[in-house]
Amino acid sequence: MKTFKFKTPSLLLGAMLVATMSCSDEFLQVAPTDSLADAQVSTAAGIDGLLIGTYSALNGVFGNRFEGPNHWATGSVLGGEANKGTDAGDYGSLNPIQRYEASPVDPNNDFNNLWRARYEGINRANKVLNAIANSTELNAANAARLAGEARLLRGHFYFDLKKHFNNIVVFDETVESADIALLPNNGDAWAIIESDFQFAYDNLPGTNGPGRVNKWAAAAYMGKAKLFQSKFGEAKSWFDDVIANGTTSDGQAYALLDDYAQIFNAENDNHAESVMDVESANNTGSTQNANWFDDLNYPYNTGSDGPGNCCGFFQPSFEMANSYRTTAEGLPLLDGSYNDPANALANDYGIEADEPFTEDAGPLDPRIDHVIGRRGIPYLDWIEHPGKAWIRSQPYAGPYSPKKYIYYRSQENSFTDGSSWIRGYATMNYTIIRFADVLLMAAEAEIEAGSLDKALEYVNMVRARAANSEHWVKEYDSDENAANYVISEYTSFPNADFARQAVRFERKLELAEEGHRFFDLVRWGVAADVLNDYLDYESTLLVTKFGGASFTAGKNEYMPIPQAQIDQTGADILTQNPGY
Repeated sequence: MKTFKFKTPSLLLGAMLVATMSCSDEFLQVAPTDSLADAQVSTAAGIDGLLIGTYSALNGVFGNRFEGPNHWATGSVLGGEANKGTDAGDYGSLNPIQRYEASPVDPNNDFNNLWRARYEGINRANKVLNAIANSTELNAANAARLAGEARLLRGHFYFDLKKHFNNIVVFDETVESADIALLPNNGDAWAIIESDFQFAYDNLPGTNGPGRVNKWAAAAYMGKAKLFQSKFGEAKSWFDDVIANGTTSDGQAYALLDDYAQIFNAENDNHAESVMDVESANNTGSTQNANWFDDLNYPYNTGSDGPGNCCGFFQPSFEMANSYRTTAEGLPLLDGSYNDPANALANDYGIEADEPFTEDAGPLDPRIDHVIGRRGIPYLDWIEHPGKAWIRSQPYAGPYSPKKYIYYRSQENSFTDGSSWIRGYATMNYTIIRFADVLLMAAEAEIEAGSLDKALEYVNMVRARAANSEHWVKEYDSDENAANYVISEYTSFPNADFARQAVRFERKLELAEEGHRFFDLVRWGVAADVLNDYLDYESTLLVTKFGGASFTAGKNEYMPIPQAQIDQTGADILTQNPGY
């Protein structure tokens, strides 16, 4: 699915309509002003313009990096896959957040802007639905289709709020704006999420044209919503339908790509693995249409030899890198021994870029070098990662760089937008749900409500793609593998406990750095144990960052309700989450 970027006059009209009709920044407090009359936006063109504005909210609204769809901070940093990176002084408001010491009084308004942006998306969806209800131009089929798109998007925004804040305000298009400010944050979010996804599934076609959501995106999202509620049997039914029948909006049957790296290549956007994604665009007059939310997440100080030149954020953790260690037979170390000194990856931590370094020679899952930039390994088509020269502060953030959603040297100025303060904003689709994610969610549902053999089949489908040696990272100008890659499929899942461990670890390896990990740990009920182990390990290496940090069960599973919202609406209406 794409976010339209207002490239034509008619789409620009849609953007203008949204600008005049959307609610104020503080959605719970101030009524919208300067609204156009219903008749002006209830035309077919007006409704489509409003809907385009709703799609655009997937990419964020107010320009705060927590609004981005990739959740690199809340999903990956809080999930232990990465740390903030850079140094202690840069974006200092993230320092307490990554230590699980977030405050409702957020000096950078990160949580407040995330809250505001998702409710802005909901308000835009509701405007579309009201305009459809008031329209005399639309036939029944078009009205149902457009409403299906708006409701799927609204369900997405509510789902995002639910997984971040848990206790949220819930309303639909029938609630008057004056009454919204009186609603407490204890609404039944799952009810409206499921209702929206069901409506979208029932009313959207399988093929809905480029840039539009379709019924299969709704079905996959419904399965995910069921899984988050531990409704495993219902989730299994939805995933069964998606796996057997699902197609992209342009009619491609869902499938795993042969080449893992092509999932994150702008030249291969809208591929068969994409279930629901957000499209980027370049040279539109605003880098807001590119992957602006990743502008900090390039290796540091790369010069012309690397992408971006800034800023060294989002550095993969030691724990995440070690997780790609395999046995000699090519299976993961599910017992956690990958962090043991005998198994931990050799890295250049503390070694100057001009000093000799011996690369790790042990067996590794080949996905590591599609996910993590590490010294001596080709960094896409740039150069071999030089180590410390591309790291702002190793003692603070470790030796690794991010590698997913980074643009290639050959794509600079064609698939990047260099019109702002860094050399290139990548313009590749960010995937909210992809087919490998669906298979692994389906495997979870099979373990709890179906068949261990079916779960094994799904996990092995994902591992078989990773085992395609044709697409492993090679040395430059050579067919030689860049590292000792060893991976194999599981021969069996002997029991449900082993199967759960295997599926959960496979999600960690396959979906690393894509913003899912923290929310997975919370829904599995293991966040405190896993993340405190992570903190204990990382603090032995990055003591100044993580020493004394801890995850508090019953509190840190959810973000604080922004104090700014409570102050404006009233503590008698909005209540703070436990522990804050």
